[in-house]
Amino acid sequence: MIYLDNAATTMRKPQEVVDAVVEAMGSLGNAGRGASAGALDAGRVVLRCREAVAALLGCPRADHVCFSANSTAALNAALSGLVGPGDRVVTTVLEHNSVLRPLARLADERGVEVAYAGCDAHGFLNMEELERLVTPGTRLVAVTHGSNVTGNLVDVARVAKIAHAAGALVLVDASQTAGAVPLDMTAMDIDVVCFTGHKGIMGPQGTGGMAVAEGIGMRPWAEGGSGVHSFERRHPQEWPTRMEAGTLNAHGLAGLAAGIAFIEKNGGPAAVGAREHELARRLWEGVRDVPGVTVYGGWPVAPERCGSIVALNVDGLDSAEVADALSAGWGIACRAGAHCAPLMHRALGTERRGIVRLSCGWFNTEEEVDVAAAAVREIAAG
Repeated sequence: MIYLDNAATTMRKPQEVVDAVVEAMGSLGNAGRGASAGALDAGRVVLRCREAVAALLGCPRADHVCFSANSTAALNAALSGLVGPGDRVVTTVLEHNSVLRPLARLADERGVEVAYAGCDAHGFLNMEELERLVTPGTRLVAVTHGSNVTGNLVDVARVAKIAHAAGALVLVDASQTAGAVPLDMTAMDIDVVCFTGHKGIMGPQGTGGMAVAEGIGMRPWAEGGSGVHSFERRHPQEWPTRMEAGTLNAHGLAGLAAGIAFIEKNGGPAAVGAREHELARRLWEGVRDVPGVTVYGGWPVAPERCGSIVALNVDGLDSAEVADALSAGWGIACRAGAHCAPLMHRALGTERRGIVRLSCGWFNTEEEVDVAAAAVREIAAG
């Protein structure tokens, strides 16, 4: 199988990740629940992972890295914890439903006002419109670091300047970029970064979380067991406990830390991202001039602002038909459809047919992307 669905999950993991999870499964107890060797070892694994994530994302305090099952859970917790009744939030049409649906719920249940900045014909965020929408009194600006449909990157440092000039906080969804695109929340002045472990970081599914700048108040989204202060009526407010009710996935976090170590061993996010970007560029160059093929996103105009995704359609075919043909004829795994990003598809005019998303990862090869390009050419030729 040629696996080009890395934007959904990196199926091929570094062997170090596999080994770390297997070892953890046979040795770790429950972090913060007791003083046995297994419990203490689990606590050490969790702490090392916090420190690794903090270094990866430029978070100044490791105790402000809070783990969850994935970025969806982290985004729900962050949005619910930051936004109150009647607040104004500005977001964009590039967002995943993990941002759009929690904001819709907050609008319905708390009367939150939500405004959406648009994009240009290539799917790049309209920064001027965003700046107009971020008016004084805006509570939060929530923006993706990279579109999960087109792969287009967003200048989140500029977004942070816009937000802070109006007195707003900024939340960045790094689901598509953490581990593969440099992100330094201190240097970029970002208040909250939400991430997942199973994509660019090459860790296990069921891992993710948020990194929160110092001085940011956030209400707990869930309350329950914490391992500390058991006689208190409400959940403890210390970081990171305030955002981590219940047992942590220490086995998965062992793998997540191993994924970060693998990235650092191979030059860090800049080097990993550069390799994946070049594979995607090669794929784009193989299909860009094919009659009947439409490529979406910024490759034709600003390839330096693109990630590792090539999004396309073939004339006369639904995206699902193309994906099925790629799988049946060449063993190529990709994703077709709406990709949980409805506003992006409305902006691109692909609501009805969806988009075929081919996403490159660290373990792909030039030969694989050449096969994929040739396959698209053959499908387009009929």
